Amino acid sequence: MSENTEEKKKDPKLEQNKKEEPMSLVAMSAVIGLCGGLFWSLVGYLAYWFSFTEVSPRVVLEPIAVGDWKNSWLGVVISLGMLSVFSMGAALVYYVALKKFKRMWIGIAYGLLLFGVIFFILNPIFPSIKPIRDIDWYTWVTSACLYALYGLFIGYSISYEANEMRVEKETEVSH
Repeated sequence: MSENTEEKKKDPKLEQNKKEEPMSLVAMSAVIGLCGGLFWSLVGYLAYWFSFTEVSPRVVLEPIAVGDWKNSWLGVVISLGMLSVFSMGAALVYYVALKKFKRMWIGIAYGLLLFGVIFFILNPIFPSIKPIRDIDWYTWVTSACLYALYGLFIGYSISYEANEMRVEKETEVSH
């Protein structure tokens, strides 16, 4: 019986002897984006709720939704979900363009770039976001910091995973 057990431990066809394939970096980036979008939009909603900012995550619904439901709890849930999905796209853009950089400042700059795109370029499609010159100082600083932290999270996480996968491949090749 002992020989049979030893043979089973060495048989690569058995499920218990198979190694789990790691998730690709693209898939990992999408998951990082989804989690980062959910977490940082929740933080943004809390900042709005505690009046640190005048911009609610619900602004994402303004161009597409009609009705008072978007101002209820359902609007909050749907807007957090939409922001998480949009965040996946932002993370994939970071993956394509900036994954090789290992400095945290690149992620912070990416977050501030996203802030600029939303508050300066896309501002007209979000009626509840005042023009940047009319936004109060607290909203301006809070929003910029949230975007910078979001960018830091996305950038550092994706760059870390890319570096880990590169090191793992180099280790496999050397053995």
